[in-house]
Amino acid sequence: MRTQILVATIALALFACSKQTPPPQTTESPPAASTAQPTSSEKLDAVLAAQPDADKARYPHRHPKETLTFFGVEPGMTVVDTLPGDVWYTGILLDYLGPDGKVIAADYSADMWTQFGDYSPDPKEKANWPADFVAKAAAKRGADDAQIAAFQYGSVPDDLAGTADVVLEIRALHHFNRLEGKGGYLTQALADMHKVLKPGGIVGVVAHRAPEANSDAWAIGEAGYLKQSAVIAAFEKGGFELVESSEINANPKDQPTEKDFVWRLPPALATSQGNAELKAQMEAIGESDRMTLKFRKKA
Repeated sequence: MRTQILVATIALALFACSKQTPPPQTTESPPAASTAQPTSSEKLDAVLAAQPDADKARYPHRHPKETLTFFGVEPGMTVVDTLPGDVWYTGILLDYLGPDGKVIAADYSADMWTQFGDYSPDPKEKANWPADFVAKAAAKRGADDAQIAAFQYGSVPDDLAGTADVVLEIRALHHFNRLEGKGGYLTQALADMHKVLKPGGIVGVVAHRAPEANSDAWAIGEAGYLKQSAVIAAFEKGGFELVESSEINANPKDQPTEKDFVWRLPPALATSQGNAELKAQMEAIGESDRMTLKFRKKA
């Protein structure tokens, strides 16, 4: 009898164990793929790293990342680039601003170009410049690049009025200034900048800086140099306020006298061709001392 009871007890215990829920199996899920987008700083780094080596060699002098960052240029913005180039700055901006952004290329007026003497281009090259530039840029534009438009100073299309976040005036202002007396080109340019910008929009200026002690007549821009005080005064007269200045493009080694012009320095080295000693002196100075000014459009 006791044997039967023992067998029955064991059978019941085995039946109970068979009904227990088996322990859950633990399996590790693979880590989710990262969906984090690069920051604007990381994107700009990548765009700058992709430029040709000859242009990257200019970075220590032109400081493109620091300059664009100082002016507040961000992906998705609409930015006017004065005197656009394949790289400086339109080529960089097309990649950096991305498909939600827009580059508006801006050239001197066809009339202003006639004032350059021996350096004046064939008028036929400027007759249809906005459409020609857009077509050329569009042929190179990638699917993820910014949109592109263009105008010539003195004739801003009404459909571009009030659309720009930033206007870049990088090493272009001295020609407006030196030719002001021949056609009011600086006055017109300031009015055009004001027209194309959104309320509170920014103008970023980089210009060759003249010593304040030099004469106003010398610092009109014929030698490439402008006084910082004169630039600020012109923009304030044109309806802008100075937000901030920076020394990111400064070069204290460049101290021009009134016998000098900016093109004596790298990269032009115009006065030292065939003179190794003078060339070495100019290369030791480096590129020009440049002001970097950030202005805001007044309401």
